[in-house]
Parts: sequence; C-alpha cells; structure tokens
Amino acid sequence: MSFGGPQWPQEPQRQGQQGQQGYGEQGREAYGQQPGGHGQQGQQGQGQGYGQGAGGYGYPGPQGGGAPAPFPGAPAPGPFPGPQGGGPQGGGPTPDWSALADASASRARRKRLLTIGGGVLAALVVGAVVATAVVATGKEDDTAKNGGGTPTAPASPTGSPTPEPTFSSVAPPPPPNPKDYISDPKKDRAPLTAEGLFPGRKLTMDGRPYTKGATSATANCAAVTQGGLGAVLKKNGCQKVLRATYVRDGVAVTVGVAVFPSEAAALKAKNQATGGIAPLTGAGVGDFCRATVCLRRSNAIGRYAYFTQAGFTNGKKVTTADRGVFRSSDDLGTFAFNQIYARGKSQASAAAGAPRQ
Repeated sequence: MSFGGPQWPQEPQRQGQQGQQGYGEQGREAYGQQPGGHGQQGQQGQGQGYGQGAGGYGYPGPQGGGAPAPFPGAPAPGPFPGPQGGGPQGGGPTPDWSALADASASRARRKRLLTIGGGVLAALVVGAVVATAVVATGKEDDTAKNGGGTPTAPASPTGSPTPEPTFSSVAPPPPPNPKDYISDPKKDRAPLTAEGLFPGRKLTMDGRPYTKGATSATANCAAVTQGGLGAVLKKNGCQKVLRATYVRDGVAVTVGVAVFPSEAAALKAKNQATGGIAPLTGAGVGDFCRATVCLRRSNAIGRYAYFTQAGFTNGKKVTTADRGVFRSSDDLGTFAFNQIYARGKSQASAAAGAPRQ
C-alpha cells in the first residue's frame, strides 16, 4: 500500500487520529510492521530501510544506498545521514512525515474544493444562459404566432378617444298575449276542427279517466241546442259550434264550444244563456238527458263561449247530492278552457318567432 501523493488520506475525517497514531493502519503497514522499518533504522542499518523493504513508499529505492525519491510536495532532501552523521549510514534528523502528509492532504482538499466549486459555478452559468435562451426563444415564438406583437388601435383622426358603444334605451316589446289571439278573429287564423279541439280517444283530469264518444262541428248553431240557447247564440252572431261527449262511471257529459266574431259577443251569449247544449250520442254512448233533469253550465274566454250538459246514462235525475256529476261537469269545462287557451298560446308563440316586417 502506498500513500499515492495527494490522494492520501482517503478518509479526511480521520486525519487527527493518523497524526496522533503514526498514520493509522497505513502507517503501521508501511513502517511499523516490516522488519527494519522506519522505527528500527538506527539498529538495523540501511539493508531494510525506506525503499527496499516490503511495505515502503511503493517504489524501490536505489540499490546502492541512495536516498528514496522525495515525497510528493516535500522539498528535495540531500543524502540521508547515517547513524554517525555525514554518510548513507548516518542517523541525522528524521523528516516530519506527519506534517508533510497533513500538508499534502490539505492541498488535496483545497484542490478538490476548488474543483467542485468551479464545477458548480460553471453549471450555474450554463443553466442561466440556457434559461435565458429558452425564454427569449419562447417570446420570439409567441410574437411570431400572434402576428408580431401587441396590436395598437389606430389613432382617431382628430386625436379624440374612440367612442363607447351605445345601446338603445327603448325596451323591447313584450311577448304576445295568447288571449289577444283568441279574442281577435284577424289574429285567430289557425284551423279549427272538432278533432283538433278534442283530440285522442281518452282524457284524464286529476287522475280521473274519461272515454271520448262522438264529436261534431256545425255552422248551424241553433240546431245543436235545447231550450232558448239557440236563439241566444243566433242573436250574438254564433259562427260555429263544436261538440264532444265523454263518459265515466255511468255519467255522460257533452261539451260544446261556440265561436263568435268578438270577445264581447261571446261574453253576452254566456250571460244570456238559457236552456243548454244538446247531448251528443253515438260511438258507444246512448241517449242521456232526455226528458229528465241534467246539470247545465256555461262560461266564456276570448271570442269563445263553452257549455256543458251532464247526466246519468241510465236516465236518472241529477240532484245536488250527486257530486260525481258535478265533478265530471267541472272536469270537462276545465278541459274546454285549457284547449281554447292553448290555441291562443300556440299562435302567439308562432308570431313571436316570426321575423318582423
């Protein structure tokens, strides 16, 4: 094992022990454990001195008794004095090998620290240069993609600021009112049929199902009435009557919708109503409300007046205690109202979506 110059010691933290114990394990192997080593020089002579015995510095000394090669970093010595002084066999003052080893280790540490510090500084400088180049390249790419920089608004010819956009202070018109379309014959232009007004084969109101019977439509308004209702309709300008019959739990109800030229005419017909709408039979529904007492009602919305006549299918008279008849009459009257209003709503929606003239 040799010292290896600046590479010794290999564990810097053990230098204190090496200085106190004669170089630690390496010192013992190189000097103290070999016959005729450094510690026995005065008695054994040159034959087993510094460079010739096993475990010396790592290279042989001169065979003729010359001095070993100088320790790296130490001043070149002259001829080693012998035990008596002046010659190769002399025993002059021994060099301070511990001090020389410490000095060499110190220089190695400084060199190593300088090398590490220089490498770190160089890495930081290179990193900063690369980062600057990347940022600069990114800015150039962004500028190229965006058309070369932030555009500026052209200056006003007069040097005044660009005017802000203005908005109209006039509120938009409200959406059309469905009632307007079922009150004015000029707007109420959608097709009107019995099947369109009373669609399907069944009707359910609040969970109560009804089966639809026959339907009809006629311009002879008085022909489909009972009592004095025909005269009232004719006097107020009735244009058409549409009817349908519904049956549930032995109760039949005929609902009739009369069309007038104006809302005022329909309202008059409703207020002047007497008698009732004639029951509509057929399509599985037999005669009812013939020569017996039935429940008759009337109402109006827009230019439409609607009437109901409800009674038992077996001809039984209706009394105030027959709540089922009253309930069925209410259901069919509500259904007629909803259908007329839906007609106005549909036409109003279509008008709202149409382009303005």
